[in-house]
Amino acid sequence: MRREHLGIVLLIASAFTGTLAFRLAVPAVAFYTRDILKASMAYLSVISASFILARSFSALFSGLLLEKRKGLIYLGALTMAGNALAVNLYPYASSWLYVVGIKLLNGLLNGISWPIAQFVIAVSSPKEIRSRVTALYFIFGNFAGLIGNYTYALTQNLGLKWQMYLSSTFFFLTALFMALSYWILYERITPKKEGSSKKSGSHMDARTILMLSALISFLSAFTSGEITYVYVSETLGLPKGTAATLLGLIGFIATLLAYIPSRLADLGSERRVIATISLLAGLSPLLAAIKNPAAVFSGILMAIFAAQTFRPISRSMLASSRRASAAIGGVNAIRNISTTAGQLLFGLAYSWGEVAVSGIVFKVALLIFAPASFLLLKIAMRIRNSP
Repeated sequence: MRREHLGIVLLIASAFTGTLAFRLAVPAVAFYTRDILKASMAYLSVISASFILARSFSALFSGLLLEKRKGLIYLGALTMAGNALAVNLYPYASSWLYVVGIKLLNGLLNGISWPIAQFVIAVSSPKEIRSRVTALYFIFGNFAGLIGNYTYALTQNLGLKWQMYLSSTFFFLTALFMALSYWILYERITPKKEGSSKKSGSHMDARTILMLSALISFLSAFTSGEITYVYVSETLGLPKGTAATLLGLIGFIATLLAYIPSRLADLGSERRVIATISLLAGLSPLLAAIKNPAAVFSGILMAIFAAQTFRPISRSMLASSRRASAAIGGVNAIRNISTTAGQLLFGLAYSWGEVAVSGIVFKVALLIFAPASFLLLKIAMRIRNSP
């Protein structure tokens, strides 16, 4: 049992080091592309979307791959090592189109490595604490997000090349942690169960989980990727390093809070938790549309909290399904496609400016999410009121 615990700890550690590497690179590349390569916000949204879209297709592919041969879990560690090499290409990009190409490569590699890690942590954890263990995995990842953003702020004067060297080092360490963890936990991993799976106490089927994942990811898309850092910095007039540090802090707080509902989910209250976070996700872009620091950061906090709460709970629920690896790969794919659509819409509408209602200034780029917000709010109320 101690050996299995070590495997889980190593995988949680990989979430920390891998996210630190990623979150250091994201703002560095974002501001390099905006300030040095002079890319527009629409082009930045394309860059973010290219990464997420590539990640969505390879995520589905990775889930199906494991059903064919369990030994392919080690591919997750190998692709993470590929990230370590790929990030060193960014300093040599001479236009935003080159950045898109590197982002596509990063997306394909991440789409294989992270869903495999999420699948392994979910199926290897004891069922009675599965949501909490999976939540810890994401908490450490988001704590690394805070450290990564802060590291960016401290290393701005070193230049992009040295920042990418540092990011690369942490990606290599992540690959090592993953490989060791998969070797230790190998016997506990079952990508596809024989026979039909029993329904969980939540009585929520995979189709409903996928639909909720699509809407929550679409509505919280404004809180992820390069475009978020630029939006906060330009809308609120904040220095780049301050914007990055604040976003990292908010992300970490949101994920810490997400551990509380994960305990309720382990006790059989998945429906109540999911209904609540759906309400928060639905309201978040409407609140963040208000051009005011308190409103913007509150909206971002609500969106990240909803997304980070839904991620471990949905993975925990899907881990009990017959085709667990394919289901978790599928929910990752849906999440990434929806996030891509949300980021593209946000970026394209960014230039539409502002509108004032009763003295309150709103950013149109976030108000256009209102129809999807109302749809999710309607679904949330239906889930809340159903037996």
